[in-house]
Amino acid sequence: MSTAASPAGAGTPDSPVKTLEQQHVLQTYRRVPVVFTRGDGVYLFDDKGRRYLDLISGIGVASLGHANPTLAAAIAEQAETLLHTSNLYFHELQGQVAARLTALAGLDRAFLCNSGTEAIEGCLKFARRFWHTAGNHERSGFVAFEHAFHGRTMGALSVTWDDHYRAPFEPLLGPVTWIPSDHPDALEAAVTSKTAAIIVEAIQGEGGVRPISERMAAAIKRVQQRTGVLLIADEVQCGLGRTGVSFGFQRFGLEPDLVAVGKALGGGVPVGSVLLTQRIADAISFGDHGTTYGGNLLACRAAIVFLDALAGGLQEHVRQMGLRFGGGLRALAAAHPVIKDVRGAGLMWGLDLGVNVTPYIDAALKRGLLINRTADTVIRMLPPYVISAAEVDSALTLLGQVFSDVRPEGA
Repeated sequence: MSTAASPAGAGTPDSPVKTLEQQHVLQTYRRVPVVFTRGDGVYLFDDKGRRYLDLISGIGVASLGHANPTLAAAIAEQAETLLHTSNLYFHELQGQVAARLTALAGLDRAFLCNSGTEAIEGCLKFARRFWHTAGNHERSGFVAFEHAFHGRTMGALSVTWDDHYRAPFEPLLGPVTWIPSDHPDALEAAVTSKTAAIIVEAIQGEGGVRPISERMAAAIKRVQQRTGVLLIADEVQCGLGRTGVSFGFQRFGLEPDLVAVGKALGGGVPVGSVLLTQRIADAISFGDHGTTYGGNLLACRAAIVFLDALAGGLQEHVRQMGLRFGGGLRALAAAHPVIKDVRGAGLMWGLDLGVNVTPYIDAALKRGLLINRTADTVIRMLPPYVISAAEVDSALTLLGQVFSDVRPEGA
């Protein structure tokens, strides 16, 4: 969360490093010095018993809240029955999840994996495989957007924009052409006869909660029709009901060939999926891709609990709570000029301050509110889907106190 915390593995007098033996954990995260020991709905509790209102939900993962009793019971029952058999054999749950995901997205096939990043890797591979099968071996490039974040594995990193993430690991997968997020002419020029696919987030998450524009969505559709280029929709953060609709791409009328999902799908159990049209599926052969754990029974059981909840009224609840939360955030911005922009939909929101937001993240932690910094200047909020109206109001009250606590830069 906050870069003000001590570097991982360093430790301070208040740090839990020694009790957690963190010195044995690789220092790839700059962690906040707090230890959470249990959760209940939208709340987390630390090892001192202090309660925190969680507007991060494990970076959009704890969609059903913490310690959800229905999810806990299903996981326990599945663990007592069968956890894993590998993809050498069939099991009935994988087909159920695939059928429901493809129906939501309007696609035909699903490849189940363990995470959103793995889903992105699958999308990139399947896009290239499609053109290879078609006999067009030169059509291997990708067009991606500035501020995009698609993951940290080598393929996903290759289409992640920030050079801070990319440079230490180059050379990466290529060629990749970067275009500004709201310049349709740049997209028209970037897609050539050598472009395999465009990859887009309907709302960029790590990039600062930035929705694409209607103009860009229209340009994507034109370019698809003109060139036949494939479209990959990264729905890992903005999909599966997060914005009040099933998928973010549906908000813009986009028609992707491949869709990557993860995060919310398992409610905390690792699971992701590539969703794809039959046209793409027809180009794929046995052995082209694989996973040991992907689509195991435990992950599928968790996904079914989530999908049941989504279909049972949770998506409409997200939409309603999003209207309430968004309205409150805009009122907050009107009262605090340091907030330059409010962006988002459903239960995915960003407050762009135009300055480093670390002091606000730290002040929120002191008040028992968990928010997140992304893209340096943006406060990001991804609360559990089950957040209530009263809890939305409580979060808005706490945010108001945070903005009163912190003296804006230059004031």
